[in-house]
Amino acid sequence: MEKFFKLKENGTNVRTEFIAGLTTFVTMAYVIFVNPNTLEAAGMDKGAVFVATILAAIIGTLIMGLVANVPYAQAPGMGLNAFFAYTVVLGQGFSWQQALAIVFICGLINILITVTRVRKMLIAAIPESLQYAISGGIGLFITYIGIKQAHLLDFTVSSGTYTTLPNGSVVSGDIVPALANFTDPVTQLALIGLVITVVLMLLKVKGAILWGIMATTVIGLFMNITPIPDLTATSFYLHQCRRLF
Repeated sequence: MEKFFKLKENGTNVRTEFIAGLTTFVTMAYVIFVNPNTLEAAGMDKGAVFVATILAAIIGTLIMGLVANVPYAQAPGMGLNAFFAYTVVLGQGFSWQQALAIVFICGLINILITVTRVRKMLIAAIPESLQYAISGGIGLFITYIGIKQAHLLDFTVSSGTYTTLPNGSVVSGDIVPALANFTDPVTQLALIGLVITVVLMLLKVKGAILWGIMATTVIGLFMNITPIPDLTATSFYLHQCRRLF
């Protein structure tokens, strides 16, 4: 393992990589359940999507590790699946089979521009300042999602200023932001978890993010915020796996 992945050359070791991998899995595991629920809205079979999500994550991550030799985990993007289900299928009226065909064609185009080095030319043509801006924008978007889920910032759509699509989506509305209500238990839990994680990182504790996630989860159980896993749902997914194979 040391020779294959060149751990010492990259300034790391097996323990560090194990903790990093476990932390990455914990932060991404929600995709396994959220992706089927999202794509089910487009008419796809939840069990089939569940299995496909797992297989795609396994295959993609193995290729990144064993072929590219970079520590990047792969999984379906939560923004793209929402675009697939609510914009392409429900919003524009395509069937999910047609939408998958579009995704397939996009994949072929990506392979083509990568093999012909067009991709490198496109990247080189992007100004360096814009490249940094894109990276920063992605980081800010992820931060926004965390702030939104922690109820630190809320948005409402002004009545009479929006259009409702047939699928229930709201477009062209005036958005009114609202600051957090610090009496909200979800907000309190988010701040507690943030403080724990920051303190552990300042103390240079190995796996600080992982320990922070675990501590926040346990505290959330006592605060009746973190939901106890639904064994019925788990049994359903396992049944779907057996049915497909």
